Amino acid sequence: MPALDNSGRTTSFFEFWPIWLMYVPVAIQWLLLAARYRSLSLPLIANPGVPLSGMVGVSKSAVFDLAGDYARQWILPWILVEVEDQSLQRQCQMAKQALTAAGLEYPLVGKPNMGCRGVGVRLLKDDAELADYLQGFPAGGCIQFQKLSQWDAEAGVFYVRDPEKATGEVTSLTLKYTPFVVGDGERQLGELVAADARAGELLHLYRSRHVARWHDVIPRGEPYRLVFAASHSRGAIFRDAGELISQKLSQSLDKIFEDIPGFYYGRLDVKFKNIECLSAGLEFNIIEINGASSESINIWDRNAGLITAINTLLQQYHTLFKLGSISRKRGVRPPGLMALYRAWRFENNLVKQYPPND
Repeated sequence: MPALDNSGRTTSFFEFWPIWLMYVPVAIQWLLLAARYRSLSLPLIANPGVPLSGMVGVSKSAVFDLAGDYARQWILPWILVEVEDQSLQRQCQMAKQALTAAGLEYPLVGKPNMGCRGVGVRLLKDDAELADYLQGFPAGGCIQFQKLSQWDAEAGVFYVRDPEKATGEVTSLTLKYTPFVVGDGERQLGELVAADARAGELLHLYRSRHVARWHDVIPRGEPYRLVFAASHSRGAIFRDAGELISQKLSQSLDKIFEDIPGFYYGRLDVKFKNIECLSAGLEFNIIEINGASSESINIWDRNAGLITAINTLLQQYHTLFKLGSISRKRGVRPPGLMALYRAWRFENNLVKQYPPND
């Protein structure tokens, strides 16, 4: 990863507005496009291989399950474990048996199989942390355990392909930085965070997550990570890296998504060796593939303008209608909006019960 440039402003003025406010123009456009295309729910078949196109209420593994042998070479190995209404000891035993059978070892990543914006994602380093994670997980939920990448560098890559064409396009590439503070042996964690130019403006994001150590003095020279899941809503830092988009990267993704039928629109979250390899379409791991509701996250770069960000969102949803129209011509029937509402309500209720993040 390039060194993080912390000079200049720390955030854009709209970066942490309520998310619904950013989507008011999208809602208006949706209604206008619905009249034009004669369907309110056309975006829900833009990715016909995924329920509701991956808009909401869809498992993280839904796209992974579509992947053939070639595509799976790029996806970090994962398994699913259902959380049942039984003793913690029995649940831990079942989880560890499943992990052993899949060849997954600590450290590994635990994440809800249904959710968004990094909710409930944790790094698990031993049996005690696994037990704590399982104890806080709601019965009836499902956990995706995934191998931890050998690389720390992370990016969000947005990919779109017309189903009637052989090649697609990388429309944005954004580097993700996980913020940290460095101890001085004198100040408490809360003081270190407050003194940081950016983190000090986001105390509401960090205080509750690190309440157990908020008043601890961090040893001199020891880095303390504030975020594990590189989600913007959790406080991760995003930098637009559109200059890294290349034909080789697009060609690499074309081959991967050729092996994931019915998926044409979304954002890959990837770990990679270095920016040269990423730009060349080499040596990266896919940790997640997000569908119709995913954002082109370069809009959360501190230097992004509000008009540019809104236009990006409008363009995304216009693309969803176009792709949905193609699917409809191919015989795919759009679902009703009630299906979307029920899926949203189910996911929203489940997310409230997830354990807190690291």
